Amino acid sequence: MVSYEVAPDVLLPFVPAGTELDRFDGRCFVSLVGFLFLDVRVLGLAIPLHTRFEEVNLRFYVCREVGGERRRGVVFLRELVPLPGVAALARWVYGERYSALPMRHTTGDALVAYEWRRRGRWEHLRVVPAGDWAAPAAGSEEEFITEHHWGYAATRRGTVEYQVAHPRWRVSRARSVQVECDAAALYGPRFAGVLADRPSSAFVADGSPVEVLPGRRLAPG
Repeated sequence: MVSYEVAPDVLLPFVPAGTELDRFDGRCFVSLVGFLFLDVRVLGLAIPLHTRFEEVNLRFYVCREVGGERRRGVVFLRELVPLPGVAALARWVYGERYSALPMRHTTGDALVAYEWRRRGRWEHLRVVPAGDWAAPAAGSEEEFITEHHWGYAATRRGTVEYQVAHPRWRVSRARSVQVECDAAALYGPRFAGVLADRPSSAFVADGSPVEVLPGRRLAPG
């Protein structure tokens, strides 16, 4: 999880209706995140050849007040997976911006890397974990980045909201970070300068079982 501070004006056009930007110490962030999904099931069923795959996404953070509850969530600007079927299902069910590209990964104590092949060349996100695994400190930027348990997507039929349930993850800060991609082509020119800056934070999370609940459209207004 590699995060960058970003001006609110850059994100405002992408904020789904019914939500607002979530801030940490008054600052807004985008995060470039690599995941390895294992033993994936849809409605409890394992789909052959679709149970293990990589994902790399660029996301930012929003929130929504519901009956006194502050729902802190993420909005995905773009998500990359290697399986066209996964991309199509996510676009259809959740209205997310998925694309399918060839991908590969390396996960270990010395290196965590996610790579994707686009226009004939491999691009990548690579970090070297420090190895000091611990729960994020209360009130830390790492806690802010990891503790968002809702997803929001702006679709032509309105905002879709869904819950993502998982326990707290342990994290290890990164000793080094390397991001190599054509950010302007992948995410748009407004994000090219953001991803070229020094990250605000970079760490690896150990992961856990995760449940993505069915989505629903928010009522207008």
